[in-house]
Amino acid sequence: MKIYTIGGYSEVGKNMTALEVGNEIIILDCGLYLPKLLDYEEGDPRDLTTKELIKIGVIPNDNILDSKRDNVKAIVLGHCHLDHIGAVPYLAKHYKCDIIGTRYTIEVLKTLLEDKKVDVKNRLRILNCNSSFKVSDNITIEFINMTHSTVQVVLIAIHTKEGIVLYANDFKFDNHPVLGKKPDYQRLEELGKQGVKALILDSLNSREEMKTPSEKVARELLKDVLFGVNNKGKGVIVTTFSSHIARLKSIVEFGKRMNRKVLFLGRSLHKYSTIASKIDIINFGKDVEISGFREQVKKK
Repeated sequence: MKIYTIGGYSEVGKNMTALEVGNEIIILDCGLYLPKLLDYEEGDPRDLTTKELIKIGVIPNDNILDSKRDNVKAIVLGHCHLDHIGAVPYLAKHYKCDIIGTRYTIEVLKTLLEDKKVDVKNRLRILNCNSSFKVSDNITIEFINMTHSTVQVVLIAIHTKEGIVLYANDFKFDNHPVLGKKPDYQRLEELGKQGVKALILDSLNSREEMKTPSEKVARELLKDVLFGVNNKGKGVIVTTFSSHIARLKSIVEFGKRMNRKVLFLGRSLHKYSTIASKIDIINFGKDVEISGFREQVKKK
């Protein structure tokens, strides 16, 4: 068994890991390094070639797999954030294999491919949380439900003839999520008893002795601010990650209770919230007006 640490091990982003067992390889995540993308000011990054994006450090350098591209059996995505899936439009063409993710992750990827005007030949395969898929006779992928700052997030267990590898990149143990189910601790305990050969674990700020609060706590803090200050007759502006569907849910619910018109501004908010409604994670419906494009935003 070999583990290739291609991206995300020296920076926060650009996540990409390859697991090789025998003559078969599974790629785990394929993301952007957003700071480098934001630093690029010499035109539209979409005009850059894959080689140029690798050179300036925006996407992972997967050249280590050049001689083994035909051995890659799947690209498996843990969740929808761009630092985990944003390089797929550029690198997927190197591999003749399925791309596997939860439905929300795959739907976000589809919009990303449309934005980049990329038509990948890879089959996009949906795998539900707490489900498994046999990639080959020797490798099975399992998705384990987890919580994070977006929806349909999974830890990935790779079952191989050499043992189990658990890929846990970006997550938190939230026992009181505002949207979705809490982590599947029972399954993690079962895997622990079976024996895990390798754990690939990301833990930002791991040197800090602290606990990440539940989203339920964040919801109460938001509620305290919105209802605890005098905003009568004034507009209220709330900023958040566009993919944080649970936080958006709280904002909408509090906005309605305040008898305010709720407006989402921006393409990313339009994209992530529309997808969540499309696949019935949550339906904002008539409660929200969405202005996703520049001309619409200017009019507001």
